[in-house]
Amino acid sequence: MSEDLQSRQQYKKEKKKGKKEKSKSRKILFRTFLAFVLIAVLAIGLGGYTVIAYISDAPEITPAQLENPQSSTIYDMNDQEVTDVAGKEYREIVPLNKIPEHVQNAFIAVEDVRFWEHGGVDIKRIGGAVLANLKNGFGAEGASTITQQLVKKSFLSPEKTIERKVQEAYLAVKMEEKYTKKEILEMYLNKIYFGEGAYGVSTAAEVYFGKSVDELTTSEAALLAGLPQRPSGYNPYKHPELAKKRRDTVISLMEKHGFISAEESEKAQSTAVKDMLTEQKDNTSYDSYLDQVIYELKKNGISEKDLYTSGLKVYTTLDPKAQKFTDKVLTTDEYISYPDDKLKAGVVLLDTKSGAIRAIGGDRSPGVEDIKKGYNYATQLRRQPGSTAKPIMAYGPAIEKLKWSTYKQIKDEEVEINGKTFRNWDRRFHGEISIRTALQWSYNIPAIKTMQEVGPENAKEFAGKLGINLENVYPSYAIGGFEHGTSPLHMAGAYAAFGNKGEYNKPHTIRKVVYPEGKEENFQPKSVKAMSDYTAYMVTDMLKTVVKEGTGTMANIPGLPLAGKTGTKMLPEHIQGEGVSDAWFAGYTTDYTAAVWTGYDKTTQETYIKKEDDDISKLIFKYIMEEVSKEKETADFEKPSSVVEVEIDKETGLKANKYTPEENTVTELFVKGTVPETKPIPVPDKPEPKEKEEDKKEKDKEKDKENKDKEKDKKEQEQEKKEQEQKEKEQEKKDKKDKKDEEEKKDKKEEKNKDQEQNDDQGKDQGKDQEQDQENKDDQQDNEKKEEGSTGDGSNKEDKEDESSSGNKTDEQSDGGSKEDVTSQSNSTNKTEDSTDAQKKDSSSTEKDTGG
Repeated sequence: MSEDLQSRQQYKKEKKKGKKEKSKSRKILFRTFLAFVLIAVLAIGLGGYTVIAYISDAPEITPAQLENPQSSTIYDMNDQEVTDVAGKEYREIVPLNKIPEHVQNAFIAVEDVRFWEHGGVDIKRIGGAVLANLKNGFGAEGASTITQQLVKKSFLSPEKTIERKVQEAYLAVKMEEKYTKKEILEMYLNKIYFGEGAYGVSTAAEVYFGKSVDELTTSEAALLAGLPQRPSGYNPYKHPELAKKRRDTVISLMEKHGFISAEESEKAQSTAVKDMLTEQKDNTSYDSYLDQVIYELKKNGISEKDLYTSGLKVYTTLDPKAQKFTDKVLTTDEYISYPDDKLKAGVVLLDTKSGAIRAIGGDRSPGVEDIKKGYNYATQLRRQPGSTAKPIMAYGPAIEKLKWSTYKQIKDEEVEINGKTFRNWDRRFHGEISIRTALQWSYNIPAIKTMQEVGPENAKEFAGKLGINLENVYPSYAIGGFEHGTSPLHMAGAYAAFGNKGEYNKPHTIRKVVYPEGKEENFQPKSVKAMSDYTAYMVTDMLKTVVKEGTGTMANIPGLPLAGKTGTKMLPEHIQGEGVSDAWFAGYTTDYTAAVWTGYDKTTQETYIKKEDDDISKLIFKYIMEEVSKEKETADFEKPSSVVEVEIDKETGLKANKYTPEENTVTELFVKGTVPETKPIPVPDKPEPKEKEEDKKEKDKEKDKENKDKEKDKKEQEQEKKEQEQKEKEQEKKDKKDKKDEEEKKDKKEEKNKDQEQNDDQGKDQGKDQEQDQENKDDQQDNEKKEEGSTGDGSNKEDKEDESSSGNKTDEQSDGGSKEDVTSQSNSTNKTEDSTDAQKKDSSSTEKDTGG
């Protein structure tokens, strides 16, 4: 083992002796490099003239830029320098002879294994990179040596362009001509960025392990050597597993290239990362804000490493006064009495008109104003927003798509969708209510029904235009039940659009970046029309009601035109107690917008927001908004011409008329062209002219007389009715008696006919005369009886105009019967004896038809 190490050390000494000889051939290598670059560039379609132009534009190599790390400078909204990304305490310089050889070898193994051999550019690595870039696109694979990295960090911008790569290679060869390998390696190890604000290997050793560089173990050296590629991604405090994987890769390369043995490799890899690290130090009070700056730079192609090493000038939207006050509200009990140190909070303060982020409160560290860098609850959080989602998912889309008024009525009733029953926070139903009232008191069911009516896809589209992108939309999303949650940053961006007449500006921290060579790049996003101005104003007007006389009164600031919405997430069923797991408040003025979240990392029986603490999010909002708005004239929200303010009759829902009582009217907003018709005005009865007292008395007398006459007529009618009923009964009785008499008469005639036949031989003429006489007598008796009955009926109807139809009919039948009998008698005397039988038959038939 010792022999192997000695042989390797001997080999390295011999290589160092030959360095002077190699320096003589650098001019040849330089010409070779230029030829190679020219061929490579031509291979990807560029001309030789372009290459020459790139080289001629390359900056000069100056010692000052090489000596110190080129950290970036952060400027605030007023272009005033706020901070250097790293202070002087993070820039300790150490000579190469104080850096152990195994530490140097760790960096050489992973970054540039042929460092001691090439002349600034590794031809083999370039060849492989060119092929990869032609296949997968430019920038797919890098081939930078340690010398090239030093050049890039000292003189060039971090852009991945062909021009920069050509200049980088050219300057690397020039560097190798001007400086020795040891000088280049020393500058590199003191300049590179290791994360946590640490420049150089010596500073990194102190930051991560709490020791000097000459005390570093192989495992520690390997961990540091793996950081420069991705300082944030391989940060051992944030990503210990990734950091271990990267460290082990470096250790394996050290073994592969003969810098350590297999036994040393195995031992180095067996050490746990967490056991190696010292306690993480606190950084500047702007860390929460810088987290977002770094994130946005990365999104725009600038790495955190570039931020700390490339000498950028980053012009931000930071309001330092607002930031300091926000930190103070979150980290002290001066304004709010927090229940315990475990309660977390996140807040984002925006400029309503531009989306510029003025302050970020990323965490609470009680008693410490310099917030510890770590998880950012303002930007990285993903929690369900509760009822703060209602304007975004329900009422905003309904007004935008369906042009609902703020008085639109929704029935608050029990609702079941897909087997799930929804309820309100107060566990009650409120019947027909307006959407203004539903939002004012944060009822759930009207919001769910509203989103169902406007359509989930329309709600999804509306939210997307406000920067809240959702994969799917379910009924619970109307009340903030997002599957993957959201952050205060996203909620602030969405709410700002309501306060900015429907114009959405993506929240941002960076205005522009100026590179060392003077190039500027603008990062301010463009405004997007997210909704109609009438939607923005009508939602805002309803949210003003929430703050003035609804669930958000604790956030209200007297004298400040303010709109906002509360939001909470209910406790899981297994947790007993009164409270919530998350509490939100999002609100805005025409100048500022803020969204606040409060809660715990994990909701348990011991850690949840008690009922008495669910107003903390509103108070955080109130104190910050009050501070940034003081000594400033804040304009009220301006009603656009597309909105009409209308007084509504609450009973009918129609536009109130001039006679509608004031207590029965309510003022609501309508989209122009959708105002309901006016309630019809009732036509009053014409007033009667005044009468003289004498005329009035006379009329009263006439009226009394008229009433008496009516009463008398009524009694007479009742009496007539009774008499008529009596008469009908008597007539019915008489008809029955007549029918019986007729039957008896018929029987007598049949008997007489039989007797007549028996006496036929004794004298027909005599018998016929006698029979005729008898019949005449019988007929006369019958007629006399009928006349007597008719005379009796008539006496009862004397002086009466109304006679019953049955009485008239009887009289007519009686009259007709008498006439027919007389005619029958006259005819019977004039007939001959030969027609006697026919006369008998006719007489019998007549008697039957007339009823006797």
